[in-house]
Amino acid sequence: MKYLDEFRDPAAARELSAALHAVTTREWRIMEVCGGQTHSILRFGIDQLLPPAITLLHGPGCPVCVTPLEQIDKAIELARRPEVIFTSFGDMLRVPGSSTDLLSVKAQGGDVRIVYSPLEAVELARRNPQRQVVFFAVGFETTAPANAMAVRHARGSGVANFSILVSHVLVPPAIEAILASPECRVQGFLAAGHVCTVEGYEEYEPLAARYGVPIVVTGFEPLDILQGIYLCVRQLEEGRAEVENQYARAVRRQGNEPARASVREVFEISPRKWRGIGEIPQSGLRLRESWSEYDAENRFTLLTGEVDEPAECISGQILRGVKKPNECPAFGTRCTPESPLGATMVSTEGACSAYYRYKPHA
Repeated sequence: MKYLDEFRDPAAARELSAALHAVTTREWRIMEVCGGQTHSILRFGIDQLLPPAITLLHGPGCPVCVTPLEQIDKAIELARRPEVIFTSFGDMLRVPGSSTDLLSVKAQGGDVRIVYSPLEAVELARRNPQRQVVFFAVGFETTAPANAMAVRHARGSGVANFSILVSHVLVPPAIEAILASPECRVQGFLAAGHVCTVEGYEEYEPLAARYGVPIVVTGFEPLDILQGIYLCVRQLEEGRAEVENQYARAVRRQGNEPARASVREVFEISPRKWRGIGEIPQSGLRLRESWSEYDAENRFTLLTGEVDEPAECISGQILRGVKKPNECPAFGTRCTPESPLGATMVSTEGACSAYYRYKPHA
């Protein structure tokens, strides 16, 4: 990426850190929503540059982590079928379901393939007309346009043996669920810049006003995050609760309208269960009726039913910002990336995996 160094400049980081120390007079708790931001914070030691009065809480912004057990189990059931080629991004393969994971199914002979784009799965279906190709459509608003494009391309190309297992979730309803909870500890948010690149940040404005919390749209490089924290703390200190856009080089208030229009054409808003959190109304996407022939849950008869989380795993509390990974008794011992109890340890955006990699003894 060009011009990356300017967002990792140590001198500028020290200046932002000094500005944060100067403006902070009280204790504040700020949640970074995105798991990518969590990893940047720990990788670059941003938490060590903050005043002691500022506590960072880690939110539910890891789509792999919040995909519920039931949906993983459906993916596993599909991957075991001999007529199915099951495709997914690589970060889903080791996420534990109720009894196993997709990587184990692949090792046992299931035709599970990693792809780098849903369009690869459509092409795979075109080349294998005798098989059913299913793509695991996981993600926030960020990945929804590409998945909508894949479905549209399949129809336009006459590829009838392609479908998607949808597990899309939306960020603003999750933020509201956290704020409305009696256990909420969050006083300000860093909103995920890539989500807002697609969707904009208009939906955050009523949340900031209703709950009296500042929300700062923030990028992912060290200086982005430091500046996002500074803007959030400055609002808190001044008694303001507004939406600010730190990531102005990539995000506009209205987002990317062509991408949003593509998503609206193919998907509609629906309730969605979040792993460790439960069902949040109007927090997910599903295929519209006019595109339902590409819905794997319509095409195949799948087992359904509630599945309990492992009792020992506290990932739900971590995703809600109630606890941190190193407060889990199983962290780094009974739960490791090689043998995870929950998705937050195995996902490349999970808070537990970030702590295990960058702060194993914290």
